[in-house]
Amino acid sequence: MKLVKLFLVLISTSVLAGEMCPTSLNFTFPRLQDNRPQNLCQYKGKVVLVVNTASYCGFTPQYEGLERLYSQYKSKGLVILGFPSNNFGHQEPGSNQEIAEFCSKTYGVKFPMFGKSDVVGANTNPLFKLLSHTTQDAPSWNFHKYLIDKKGHIVGSYASDMDPESSEFQHQVNLLLAEKP
Repeated sequence: MKLVKLFLVLISTSVLAGEMCPTSLNFTFPRLQDNRPQNLCQYKGKVVLVVNTASYCGFTPQYEGLERLYSQYKSKGLVILGFPSNNFGHQEPGSNQEIAEFCSKTYGVKFPMFGKSDVVGANTNPLFKLLSHTTQDAPSWNFHKYLIDKKGHIVGSYASDMDPESSEFQHQVNLLLAEKP
């Protein structure tokens, strides 16, 4: 009987935890470095910046700015989630291992990165489907950015040329970080 009660408590706790996860984060993707599944619900309550990346793009130096932004604001509740994609100009041809090594060695990327996936087209990953549908703004190139607030609302879409270190972008991040969850 005690075992049954414990089991019911565990089930109800996991159901409640699942309900508390915002739709915008209720996805699981493989980590770039080791393919281990990572549930994005672990980032609920944070300001989330989602960006599609590529190693051989004119915007690739944005990795530096994204990493600085992450370092500056992660203790205040910002997380950046990188999604490598080969959808635009075939600028991400490498394997997950090659992409992980490039990001680490070339730009010192420490923010969470996920396995290469499509961000547009017939095989678009489900997160980017939701982001594109909600904002009515699908990525048209690498380094497109989406902001999700602490409550899980998708609040902004930014073209590739939006510098993550620009005063305009940082102002928006600061406003979101200041909001109560």
